[in-house]
Amino acid sequence: MSDLETKRSIARLVPQGARVLDLGCGDGEMLALLRDERGCTGYGIEIDDANVLACVKRGVNVIQRNLDEGLDLFGDGAFDVVLQLDTLQHLRNAETMLRETARVGRMGIVAFPNFAHWPNRLSVLRGRMPVTRRLPYQWYDTPNIRVGTFRDFAVLARNNRLRILDAFGLQDGREVRVLPNARAGTAVFRFERS
Repeated sequence: MSDLETKRSIARLVPQGARVLDLGCGDGEMLALLRDERGCTGYGIEIDDANVLACVKRGVNVIQRNLDEGLDLFGDGAFDVVLQLDTLQHLRNAETMLRETARVGRMGIVAFPNFAHWPNRLSVLRGRMPVTRRLPYQWYDTPNIRVGTFRDFAVLARNNRLRILDAFGLQDGREVRVLPNARAGTAVFRFERS
């Protein structure tokens, strides 16, 4: 997730001064934004060496770790907010990590590519897997282990006893609240344990 306006839309969901854990934090841009604009503190978890170095250069606290190993480093409710921005679709244990997000954070925020966005549907109707700005890979070289939709996540949250506090789509940096499953390339959910 690289668009600054998209990051700011998600950052507005994070309470001022919150203690944040960013899972798969990349180069630390989101944590730096939250620190600088919302007064937040916290940590990122990242596996990639270059991204870990970029976090350090930004002054972002980062732990190098594979998320498939879980979040056993942290106790229940250790953070106000746990972010999974463009992370869930890369995990082998996505459902387990979602439950762990709800365990270590009082609130979770998840954002992921919405496979049900209308250009993706059109591509599949034409017999091809979609290649878009939001899903820029061919089917054979994608880092995504799984694809999901806005509605799929709502069902997954309900099945895991998570209460959705807010849900919307993002398209070109703007929030989409009417028909987000069809009209938005990114699905965003804010949730807590029931």
